[in-house]
Formats: sequence, C-alpha cells, structure tokens
Amino acid sequence: MPALTLREVLALDPVRAGEPELLAGAGGLDRPVRWVHSSEVYEGANFLDGGELLLTNGFGLTDAGDEVRRRYVRELSARGAAGLAVEVGRSLPRMPDEVIDEARRLGLPLLALHRVVPFVRITEAANRAIVARGLSGRSVARPRGEDHTAALLADLADRAALNQPEVEARAALAGFQPGPGARLIGVSVHGARETGAVDRAVRLLGGGGVLRAAFPGDVLALLALPGGRSGDPVRAVQEVFRTAAEPGLTVAVGHAVAAGGGWLRWSETLRAARTTLELALTVPPAEPAAPDGPLVTSSRAFALERELTRGGVDANRERLARMVQHALGPLLEWEAAHPSDLVRTLEVHLRNGCSPTRTAALLHIGRQSLYQRLERIESLLGLEIGDPDLLGELLAAACAHRVVRGTGAAEAGMPQQPRRFGVLSAL
Repeated sequence: MPALTLREVLALDPVRAGEPELLAGAGGLDRPVRWVHSSEVYEGANFLDGGELLLTNGFGLTDAGDEVRRRYVRELSARGAAGLAVEVGRSLPRMPDEVIDEARRLGLPLLALHRVVPFVRITEAANRAIVARGLSGRSVARPRGEDHTAALLADLADRAALNQPEVEARAALAGFQPGPGARLIGVSVHGARETGAVDRAVRLLGGGGVLRAAFPGDVLALLALPGGRSGDPVRAVQEVFRTAAEPGLTVAVGHAVAAGGGWLRWSETLRAARTTLELALTVPPAEPAAPDGPLVTSSRAFALERELTRGGVDANRERLARMVQHALGPLLEWEAAHPSDLVRTLEVHLRNGCSPTRTAALLHIGRQSLYQRLERIESLLGLEIGDPDLLGELLAAACAHRVVRGTGAAEAGMPQQPRRFGVLSAL
C-alpha cells in the first residue's frame, strides 16, 4: 500500500474540522506526505527534507511584503514540501493574493483553514496515521536520516507544537530509542560543518544513542547516556568533547534530563545548550580559557548569565546596567582612571569560593598581588568581600557587567551571535 497522500490527510477528522479550502495545487493532492509539521519560523523551510505538509497560523505573513511572501512559498516548494496549510480569519484575515499566485505558479498545494483547530490535533492524527502505515510493514516513503533528524531537532529546539507520541515516533524513525532510565543531554557545537565531533564523543561515551544534525554553522545533538552509568553525566559529556572536538570549536552542553520525563524535558536541554552557546559566543568568559583545544562549557557554568538575560539581553540591558552601577560603581570609576582588572578579579574570586590559591592560579598572578587587588577592592567598595550577605549581589553584578560589556562589543561588529532557532531568540 502506498504512503499516505495529501488527499488522505485532508480526509482526517481534525483536518476536516478546520474547513480546509484548496486554493492552489490541485494536481498535487496525490503526493505522499511523509510528515506534518507546524511552524511560524520563516527559515523553517531549511529544516524540511521533502514530503512534509506545513501548518502555520499565518502570523508571520501578516506584515511581510509581497516579495517576502513569494519567497516563502518558493522556498517551501524548492524543499519539496507536500503542501502548505494556513489558518485564515484570526492572525491573517485572508490569504494574500501573492501567496496564492506563487503557489499556483509552482503547483504547490495551498490550503486555507477557515476554522481554528489546535495544530497539535492535526499533527497527532496525521503523524499517527503515517507512522502506523509505515510500521505495519507496508511500503512507505522513508525519511532521509539526517534531514529528518534535523527537522525533529529543530522542532524540539523551537518548542514547536508537539506531543509525546509524535516525538517518540519521529525519534524511532531516526533510530533514537533511549532505554529505561536513560539520561538525555542537549549539545550545540559552533564552527563545525559536519557531525564528526559528536560522533567521536558518542564513541568515547560507549556508543549511547544520539540524534544529531548539522545546520549552517552549528551542529545540534541530543545524547542518551545509559541509566546505570555512574558519575556526573554533564561532566562526562564535557570531558569527552574536550578530546573529541577540534581546536577552535565551541561546545555548549545542556543539563541532564530523564528520557522518560516527556518531550518538553528533551526540549529544555536542547534549548539550554543553544542559549548557553549564544552566551559563550557573545559574552567574554569569566575565567581565562585554555590556550589550545576547543572551548567546552555547560548550561550550569552559564546559569547566572542565562537568568540575568532571561527575555533577551536588550530587554534587560538597562536593568543590568543599574545593577552594575549600584554594586560596583566605585570599582568602575577606578578602572576608568587606572589600568587594572579589579572587576574581573572580584568575579573570578567569588566564582571559585574565595579561594586565593585557585584565583591567583587562574589569573596567572602571585598570591601577594592578588591580596593587594582584594584590599583595593574592599577599600573602594567599603565592604568585606567575604561577607556572606554580599556574595550573591557582588557576583551577580560582576557577571552582569561582563554580559553588558560583551554583548555591546558584539553589536559593535565584533563576534556575531550564532544562528538561532525561532523562539530561542526570545530567551
């Protein structure tokens, strides 16, 4: 029996409830549908590998220009999409003429959904039918592994409208079936054009399951570690990437989540890795990095930075600047008039438990020089650094100063931020 067709998808009850109207591409109704996605991300076409029906509420088309709308349709057609279904009447009052015209010109099936139906109902019904047909042993259009995996990872990283059966089915099609008790860790690698570093890391970890795909400039992966494995899973993943990744790469590791905790947990660790990667590329490091080898960090190492920038750096810039001025104003005035490194010294000292030995080693200075800096800091601020009541405020302010300074430099044309997946730009 052939794969599920677009015509058969349109006959499913949740789709019919949306009152679909075919506006273009009637000749493509018998195309096989490999999967059904929902996305509002303009570059979502880059994550398709052919045969998908794409659902959108049309919000991204409301304020777009004519040419942008036409290009959107052209990109979907070029990627081999089975069709485009757009909800009209809410975000988008009516289907734009240029979208209809471009779809007709390209023969791309274009559907207007006139009633609001949660996309999760449509994707669940359609994808269950697709998977059921494929798993029944009858012929089905199989996905190309890397492209299918890329689409799934992108959906998880964007926290698209998904459900657990859909995620598990798509993961199984990609060969990813974490065992009982497995721990999952998201990883994002910047500067790699292929997945070699991830593959080497997986081998060093003992061959655990992995979903991985290369995107322009980055590699995104979800690693599975067996449930019976002892030790800190995040630390283990970091250590293998220090060996597996080439010099010059930046690797961000998310937190460990239970494989059985649901797809939102899978999404959380991937999003944590992506947000950490963005900060690692745009914010100066708190401590000196190793001179050779890759930069390997984790979401736990950037936990404070991620909290300070929740909602985006721009949305928090004024608040962070006030925090810095309130806590560290005298230090900043001193540094403006005298070459020194007092703010950085303070942050490294606080991050390392106020250990003089470790702080001096990380800053590559003698202990006596460190003591002189600490005395200067306490004199300028009029307080004792070791006061427990002040540790949180001082560390947060020093971190905020580094975040604001680093992102300001990036906007001035220094390091560019990594490519984002849709809603990640709002983190």
